[in-house]
Amino acid sequence: MCVFDAYGTLFDLSGISRSVRAELGERADTLMRVWRRRQLEISWLPLRPGAGADFWRVTDEALDFAMNSIGLDDPRLRLRLMEGWLTPSPYPEVVETLARLRAMGCSTAILSNGSARMIGGAVAAAGMADSLDAVLSAEAVGRFKPDPLVYNLAATHFGLAPESVCFVSANAWDVSGAAAFGFQVVWINRDNTPAEKTPQGTRATAADLAGLPAILGG
Repeated sequence: MCVFDAYGTLFDLSGISRSVRAELGERADTLMRVWRRRQLEISWLPLRPGAGADFWRVTDEALDFAMNSIGLDDPRLRLRLMEGWLTPSPYPEVVETLARLRAMGCSTAILSNGSARMIGGAVAAAGMADSLDAVLSAEAVGRFKPDPLVYNLAATHFGLAPESVCFVSANAWDVSGAAAFGFQVVWINRDNTPAEKTPQGTRATAADLAGLPAILGG
């Protein structure tokens, strides 16, 4: 059983910044960096009383912060940026790797903080629906990763003990949270982060998903 984080692991968010580079130039990368960081910071805060785990709202609030930080006020551009989260492109090796894993008899799933609408849109746009056994969203339990309730979604959905699940993420905080829950965790180190900064609990590391079948014995 192989469970994947979505953003930065399966889906490449750099396409969102590229889509507005003609208008923003180098500021597009700055905007995306601040936006993504603020998005995660908000998701790590305690949820407001009565509020659910709505990652679309979190993403929307984070975009306001990021645009204000670079003095940008453009409603049409803002709409395009938000819509980019519905159709991010998968990394080049993703589709082939999922096919190889399934040929090995390995079930595959996504477990993401993204709302069902966001993740469903991304999977559909990439034509990946037939390559996944489940697409699980944190909104189902009203929490965000790294809350253990979110990781437990995958374990209970497939009726597996945590140690029977290989969790794959490119986000260090997600790796640590999943390992603390009890998953066997593979860190996708796309940024070539030095080895001494390996996230806590990492059982294996790969530069991208292409190396995953070999790690799992395929």
